[in-house]
Amino acid sequence: MSTDSMCRPSDIVHPSIVVEWDLTDFDADQRLLASSGVSLVIFTSVGCASCRFAREQLPRLDLAIDRLCWIDAGDNGGLVERYQVFHLPALFVVRDGEFFGPVQSRLTGIGLNEAVGQALNRIAEELP
Repeated sequence: MSTDSMCRPSDIVHPSIVVEWDLTDFDADQRLLASSGVSLVIFTSVGCASCRFAREQLPRLDLAIDRLCWIDAGDNGGLVERYQVFHLPALFVVRDGEFFGPVQSRLTGIGLNEAVGQALNRIAEELP
């Protein structure tokens, strides 16, 4: 264990403030359709620096969502194709099993909450 200058543990992992799911081609539709509340679906890849930043930071933010749903774009080509993912990380909003489309925002709490709110004002569609 490491400590900082005030002798506080500095290598403790802080827990996420939201529920996190890892979804795949095999279970994404079933889990998203069955879930209530707002899901932020994030496509990432191991080799993407912005994706690593998102994976580290998003769980710590005070977001107006019920869960973060992570999808590895490299392992889930079917979902990548259906959601028409062209850049990473790619973020989408799903509420109560309905699709509200993509979210484009800086990866900050204020920016994401605003973008999710705007997405939820769109007309809902079926999942891709």
